[in-house]
Amino acid sequence: MRTEPDLTTSYLGLPLRGPVIASAGPWTRTVDKLAKLQDAGAAAVVLPSLFEEDVIAEELELADMMDTGEEFAEFASPPAPLSTLPEVGTTPHLRLVEEAKAALEIPVIASLNATHHGSWERYARQLAEAGADALELNLYTVGADPALPAAELESRQIDIISSVANSIDVPLAVKVSAYYTSFSHFAAAAVASGADGLVVFNRFYAPDISLETLKVEPRLSLSRSDDLRLSLRWLAILRAQLADTGLAATGGVHGWGDVVKALLVGADVACTTGAVIKDGPQAITAMIKGVRGWLDEHEYESVEQLRGSMSAASVPDPSAYERGQYRTIVTS
Repeated sequence: MRTEPDLTTSYLGLPLRGPVIASAGPWTRTVDKLAKLQDAGAAAVVLPSLFEEDVIAEELELADMMDTGEEFAEFASPPAPLSTLPEVGTTPHLRLVEEAKAALEIPVIASLNATHHGSWERYARQLAEAGADALELNLYTVGADPALPAAELESRQIDIISSVANSIDVPLAVKVSAYYTSFSHFAAAAVASGADGLVVFNRFYAPDISLETLKVEPRLSLSRSDDLRLSLRWLAILRAQLADTGLAATGGVHGWGDVVKALLVGADVACTTGAVIKDGPQAITAMIKGVRGWLDEHEYESVEQLRGSMSAASVPDPSAYERGQYRTIVTS
């Protein structure tokens, strides 16, 4: 009688009970929802990003409010106790890390998106000291300055990775976009600078234009399974080049088949947000059940046995992940 496949894996050096992580999103903003994700089978959770712009705006708003209160102090009632002041700046993020760590048994990964040198390191230390098991740098940079060469932009990002890695004592993942001319070079440089893992890929949500108001508006468009193909290509290539680096697939993980494909090309884990937004935590339960069933049907004993068996280092024709598939499709 066959035993059930072993779904355990590891990512960033963290032992995980399974290969599916709940990425940052509406379901990772509160402890009660995080607990439901854990119960559904999530092996780890990524908390919403701490954005430097939001932190600064909230702190300035609170400072303005307190200044206004001082101006009219002679007409006002006694000052409100500090406990009634709104939580602003980094406080809500740090509190969520602390409460999530106290409530959950699975790893809690904090996420950070800053804008200035010094800020990255300071916020990273605060999140790590609050108890985060790992930190994910959310590198969301739009190269819109015509005076800023690509090489300099990438050099700045590498400096950020190095500075943050030297500032914390927890594992560091870098969530990268696909918009690099030589992505393999940048990925290798990120790892050499201290990144323990790469999350492939960050989705750059593009704005839309309202024809009614003639305003630029943010627009959320959930990913589809087809969107995962770009990540699969690069995960297969990177696994062959960065054998010991943690790799996470994201952007298009909507079903168990997407998880299996990610593992085949070399990902340690698959991260999902859109599926949970659409179907709730049970989407993760279904993924776990489907992966287990597929492994059993194809006589794999574990996720570890499956992982990377179709990376560029393992398939007969590695060019299938490069120019070969393009030539085949357009000439067929």
